[in-house]
Amino acid sequence: MTFWNQFFVWPIINLLMVFYKAFEALHVPGPLGFAVILLTVAIRLLLYPLTRAQLRSAKQMAGLKPHLDELTSRHKDDKPALQKAQMDLYKQHGVNPAAGCLPLLVQMPVLIALYNVFYQVLQNGNMEKLVVDLNKVVYSTVLQIQSFDLNFFGVSLGLKPSSWQTHGWWLLTIPVITAALQFWQSKLMMPQPSATMNNSQSTVNKKEIKKNTDGKKEEPKVDTAAEMQKQMMLITPIMFGMFAFQFPLGLSLYWNVFGLFGIMQQLRVNKE
Repeated sequence: MTFWNQFFVWPIINLLMVFYKAFEALHVPGPLGFAVILLTVAIRLLLYPLTRAQLRSAKQMAGLKPHLDELTSRHKDDKPALQKAQMDLYKQHGVNPAAGCLPLLVQMPVLIALYNVFYQVLQNGNMEKLVVDLNKVVYSTVLQIQSFDLNFFGVSLGLKPSSWQTHGWWLLTIPVITAALQFWQSKLMMPQPSATMNNSQSTVNKKEIKKNTDGKKEEPKVDTAAEMQKQMMLITPIMFGMFAFQFPLGLSLYWNVFGLFGIMQQLRVNKE
């Protein structure tokens, strides 16, 4: 746990405190909220090359889907031949199937560390203890604080939407916004069917329709991967909405800003 804190959590806390102290020195109201936004932008820029490679790889794989479907239909009874044909297809188009997974694996420690940072900073209701704990992990006395302002536009970033009954129904809009942004991003990541894809898929489906001994037609096989992707597009927003309902507003602020940048990056990749 000490290794994790020293190499992931504490550096991010120090960067957050740099931004917090900068906004505080400029007498900007709600310094923590703006520090969270700036930290999110910094993390997004740091991960930009990785996420860009991931999104491009996913788009390339989506473009090869009709060809992969055709290969599956052609070699459905010969797995070694299918695997070889798939690898030849990837090589022919210069696509690395692992390229979309490796960047995500690299991002996970950073994202988990960010969660720990915001949870530790915002979850603790004892402000005196929070100040003491923060001052212990900052790298310089310049970053030490005497008090910590959690307010952002008159709202405490330590509040949870789950306490809406005592703090107002408007808190329920936060999980809704979080879920909506996640749904939008997931929808943008879905492969967009083109005329070529539709024609190829139609050809594959026709090949899969066979006559059985009774003269009846067999239905084409359901695309399990596509169905799972559609289900995830619905399940993931609900899941993140539930997280936002239980977590402090500061975490939702981070995740929503992070999601907005993800949407803009996905739109750019889709145009390319």
